[in-house]
Amino acid sequence: MTDIDPEDAKLVTLARSVRARNGAAEGAAVRDLDGRTYNASTVSLPSLKLTALQAAVAAAVSSGAEGLEAAVVVTGGTTVDAESLAAVRDLTPTGPVFLADTSGEVREQV
Repeated sequence: MTDIDPEDAKLVTLARSVRARNGAAEGAAVRDLDGRTYNASTVSLPSLKLTALQAAVAAAVSSGAEGLEAAVVVTGGTTVDAESLAAVRDLTPTGPVFLADTSGEVREQV
């Protein structure tokens, strides 16, 4: 794994776990300003479609989070999509968003 803060490395672990547990395309995890973490996988229902990161942000907001310290997306893809990034930026304009591959290797910080 790329050299990242241990607290951010925990987010990678959470995102990988939820992705694997649900057999989803993506897993994501976020940490709010109080240090609480939320994780989620891709949601694909006939009436509701959310990226993993959108779902994790929604979980944080529904629990009262007013901002985020960091976010992680674990995916086989090569980018964080614009909709996912926008959800994070609604709460924190400059917080780090890490993109990790399915092995947990952090590829980049967005």
